[in-house]
Amino acid sequence: MNSYAPAAPQRIFCHPCPPTAGAGRTGPDRSGPGPEAGRSSWFSAILAAVTERARPTVGPDYLVAGRYRLQSKLGGGGMGAVWLAHDRLLNRDVAIKQVLTTAGLDEAEATAVRDRIVHEGRVAAKLSHEHAIAVYDVVLEAGEPWLVMEYLPSRSVARALALADALPPVEVAQIGAQVADALATAHAAGIVHRDIKPGNILVADRGNEVGMAKLSDFGISSAGEAVDEPENVITGTPSYLPPEVARGQRPGPASDVFSLGATLYTAIEGQPPYGFDDDNDVIVTRAAMAQIVPPTRSGPLTDVLLHMMEPAPQRRPTMEQARDEILAATFGPGTASYILGAPIRTEDGTIPAWAARNSAAGLRSPHSSPLPRPPRAGAAYTAVAQQKVGRSKFPDIDFTRFGPNAAPLAIAVGLLIGLLILIVIIVAVM
Repeated sequence: MNSYAPAAPQRIFCHPCPPTAGAGRTGPDRSGPGPEAGRSSWFSAILAAVTERARPTVGPDYLVAGRYRLQSKLGGGGMGAVWLAHDRLLNRDVAIKQVLTTAGLDEAEATAVRDRIVHEGRVAAKLSHEHAIAVYDVVLEAGEPWLVMEYLPSRSVARALALADALPPVEVAQIGAQVADALATAHAAGIVHRDIKPGNILVADRGNEVGMAKLSDFGISSAGEAVDEPENVITGTPSYLPPEVARGQRPGPASDVFSLGATLYTAIEGQPPYGFDDDNDVIVTRAAMAQIVPPTRSGPLTDVLLHMMEPAPQRRPTMEQARDEILAATFGPGTASYILGAPIRTEDGTIPAWAARNSAAGLRSPHSSPLPRPPRAGAAYTAVAQQKVGRSKFPDIDFTRFGPNAAPLAIAVGLLIGLLILIVIIVAVM
């Protein structure tokens, strides 16, 4: 979840870190606080210390809601830390999102944070799809909500890009089609993701679902519910913002289509469609003006990506149409059932960049097998010609009817015939 305000900074969904000592000072403060301010400051410090001491320390082996035992931190999410945990009741591993501490927020702000993650759980729980991370539960622990989700041993597309700079179009097409299929289901249920980016697309690298792509983090999704957003705040990630959202309009299904197109563009081209810049204001301005750098590496996906990133929302395809266009442009018509339900495969059978590790040991896996190729022109004729040329005047014998020992039997018969011929020759010479 990302919130970007091009105007003055505002506290929206998480509180800012306290300023560093001396931040903003140009000289000593000679005025000094008054006695009332001193007493207030002293009381606040004592209250904060007591509050923090009463707050339980969250870490490995911490038990959430009497059921989920934390094991290790997986990373940071939109609203807090994500942990690997073990569900003691169902005896399975889960991912659990911890809301960042609300200390320092007033009651209204803290309530907004709690409501936000409950909203995330409700939204994601409405979506059941093989290419979307499942949400199992929303629980309260020490007055704060925790989101319990499917644990997928995986690598994000963002991580793969950090290792490989860019991914082959054939792999990106499979990832895009699978994610688009999940989003098409979400849109049919009235759910808009609103923050599609490489970091929110995971590809399983171990386990039963190795090679399958899944969309995660519905933290700022809208499912027909009223989502309070402060004015002048743009929700999303600047590099993947649709022009209409960058201009302040409310995101819709067409916005997801653009963001997915921008994500696939980034995976293939090695840079976001608006280019790189450290200043978010510059990126948002480019997004608002639809200043997209023309793709140069996308090959057959070029027209599809440009269609998905049309500046006008009404000119973009639906998510279902985008999925079909990706498949048809890359693999041909009628390939949906094979691509959508199968692990991502490479064109030449090499290890995909998203699965590569520091060690080359044990990298061969089902997702490294090659995609089937259509027969070349004239291949059928060549096969028939070879069959005609190689056919002998003796009738073919189908040894398969003799069962599993057909091959040894054929060899034995051949050796016996050869031995008899050799005996006949020796007798004739003598």
